[in-house]
Amino acid sequence: MRFSNIEIVEIDDKEGTIDVELLKSSIDSNTAAFIAQNPNFFGIIENLDEVEKLVHKNGSLLIMYVEPISLSILKTPGEIGADIAVGDGQPLGNNLNFGGPHLGFFATTQKLMRKLPGRIIGETNDVDGKRGFVLTLQAREQHIRREKATSNICTNHSLNALTAAVYMATLGKYGIKEVALQCYKKSHYAYNELLKTGKFKPLFEKPFFMEFAIECGDNVDDLNELLLSNGIIGGYNLEKEYKKYKNSMLICVTEKRTKEEIDKLVSVMGGAKHELR
Repeated sequence: MRFSNIEIVEIDDKEGTIDVELLKSSIDSNTAAFIAQNPNFFGIIENLDEVEKLVHKNGSLLIMYVEPISLSILKTPGEIGADIAVGDGQPLGNNLNFGGPHLGFFATTQKLMRKLPGRIIGETNDVDGKRGFVLTLQAREQHIRREKATSNICTNHSLNALTAAVYMATLGKYGIKEVALQCYKKSHYAYNELLKTGKFKPLFEKPFFMEFAIECGDNVDDLNELLLSNGIIGGYNLEKEYKKYKNSMLICVTEKRTKEEIDKLVSVMGGAKHELR
C-alpha cells in the first residue's frame, strides 16, 4: 500500500474484538475500506453487524478476511454484507509447507466483479454455431493496455488450487461442515480441560472457533520449550504482537488432533510448575 501512498490505520482491539467506538472516531470521508478478520487474530468470532452498518453508512467498502472452513457454520461475508471476501486456501487440503506456497481466494459482489484482476472465461458459439470459449473478462497486461491492467503475469499456484478443488469436491458441503464442527468441539474441549487444571485462565471470555487465548503463570517461551521436549508444538506467544498481553498464549486445535493428543497437551501444561499471578 505504501507504494501507492495509501495510509493504513489499525484499529486496536477492545477486550479481543474490534473497538467499534474507536472505529467510529477514526473513519471519515477519506476511508476507502475497512478490513475485518473473522474469526479474528485471537480466534474470536466477531459480531460485525454494527461494523457493517457503520462502514457502509460512511460510503466505504467492507472487506472480510475469512477462514474458509469456518464458513460452513458461521455467517458468510455475503450474509454479513461484505463487499469483498479474501482469505488463505491452505486449510482446503493443502500442506503447511513452512508457510507456503499456498493459494489465496478473492471474491466480490457482482457490482465490483469487473474490477477484479485476472480473467473470466465465457462460453459462446462461433460463426458456424459450434461451442467455443472466449475471454469475457480480462485484466492482465498481456491482454489489454498496460495502464488499464489490474494484474500482471505472476507465479502460478494452480497445483494448490487443484488440491483445494479436489478436497472440497471430496468432502462436499456436509463433510466440510463436519471438519468445522470437529475443530470447534476439539478446541473447546482443550480449552475447558486446561481451565480445569486451575493453572490457566481465559484471556477473553468470548465465542471462538478453533483458536483461543489463555493466560499462563509463567513465561510462554519456557512453557513452549517444555511442550517441545514432549513432542508438542506449543501456542503462539501473544506478547510478540501485543505487549499488553504478557504471559498469554494463543492455541489452535484443528480436526487433526485426537483426544489422546489433547489430553497429553493438558497433562504437560497442567503439570508444569507454575502458578497464576
